[in-house]
Amino acid sequence: MLDRNPLQDEPRHPTARHLAALVICGASLTSPAAAQDAVSSLFDGKTTAGWVQRGGKAVYSVEDGALVGRTVLGEKNSFLCPPGDYADFVLEFEVLVDPQLNSGVQIRSASRPDYRDGVVHGYQVEIDPSQRGWSGGIYEEQRRGWLTSPKDDPVKQKAFKLGEWNHYRVEANGDRLRTWVNGVAVADLTDGVTRSGFIGFQVHQAKQAGLAVRWRNIRIRELPRAATGLSPNTLSELERAQGFELLWDGHTTWGWRSARDKGFPKQGWEIRDGELAVLETGGAEARAGGDIITERKFAAFELSLEFRLASGANSGIKYYVDPELNRGPGSSIGLEFQLLDDERHPDARAGRDGNRTLGSLYDLIPAAADKKLRPIGEWNEARIVSRGRHVEHWLNGAKLLEYERGTPEFRKRVAESKYAIWPGFGELAEGHILLQDHGNRVAFRNLKLRELKPE
Repeated sequence: MLDRNPLQDEPRHPTARHLAALVICGASLTSPAAAQDAVSSLFDGKTTAGWVQRGGKAVYSVEDGALVGRTVLGEKNSFLCPPGDYADFVLEFEVLVDPQLNSGVQIRSASRPDYRDGVVHGYQVEIDPSQRGWSGGIYEEQRRGWLTSPKDDPVKQKAFKLGEWNHYRVEANGDRLRTWVNGVAVADLTDGVTRSGFIGFQVHQAKQAGLAVRWRNIRIRELPRAATGLSPNTLSELERAQGFELLWDGHTTWGWRSARDKGFPKQGWEIRDGELAVLETGGAEARAGGDIITERKFAAFELSLEFRLASGANSGIKYYVDPELNRGPGSSIGLEFQLLDDERHPDARAGRDGNRTLGSLYDLIPAAADKKLRPIGEWNEARIVSRGRHVEHWLNGAKLLEYERGTPEFRKRVAESKYAIWPGFGELAEGHILLQDHGNRVAFRNLKLRELKPE
């Protein structure tokens, strides 16, 4: 059911009736539970002194109490940003935009020299006057693209009114982002990638100069910092403080690619309900969608993730992977935390001394026999800790094994394994992390990683 309020049929200016209607939506700027002095104007209708313009060189001005941005031919996306960063808040504004101009408002955004030469990136609340009607959707500028849009809901698509002042309400509370356009609830997204950043008012690049977008009545109420980590693919405050990041965002393929190509596999994998799953295709190794790897390489790290095996499934988590090492049939080469239904898959009885069972360093070192495995079909947590040479495998909070890369003992085990044909196997200084396609259904979620200092 759509979350409506009487505001959608009212004039787009902050009358008493208008503000009362906002309370019906919840968490309004004027909620009785909120202290009135907690509400502040981001823009006073007179000046933008202290604001910072990022990106392109669109022309911004103040006219009749409104913030106005106009396109400049040949300029890239421009953003005018009030000072400071904001984490959890309720933001409200009114916007009037030329029908030929796309626009948006950045929230929790950043511009850093270490990311694509300072390009503005982060969540954008869409202002879309086109026939597509995706106003209120959430797009991640210069990173993952569309995270949620009203493409399948005609009521939400019609919430934005052409040629009129449109009222927006944006709530960022913990890992939950919600938007309303003229009282119609449009977006409700849970995403734990970015928890704070600047706000920016966008003038989109255009093929015509002088197109204008106007904002007024821009107000914000900051909220107490919300608890996080309560839903899959989010980080707790403690994890953030410890330096963890999400290795998979729970929605898109951003940060991952095929081990054999620059793009993500077009088949064999699916993203649904916050799970990244390799599909059942008969059990062949890397024959359908193929393995996927992180775009980044890692030298020393702590990786944790949850996995859920289908009955009889085989897969693996590989690390220190070099995708160029094996360009022939089969999986890419790297050290592997084995994922296996030990009771039903024959590979559990292959190898030596159980070194192909779940949690083992595949074909090299067996996992502890008393491992704490939850039943097949339930979520289990794998953790790999590598400090460069010293590596540990953990399952559901219990250590399974540990070893030292590059030692005589390690090299002896390699020489006795299927990896003996690969010179220097397992001794790369850094490499990709890989999720294996072995033709059986395995789901992954809560992929979290923090980089460590090599010892």
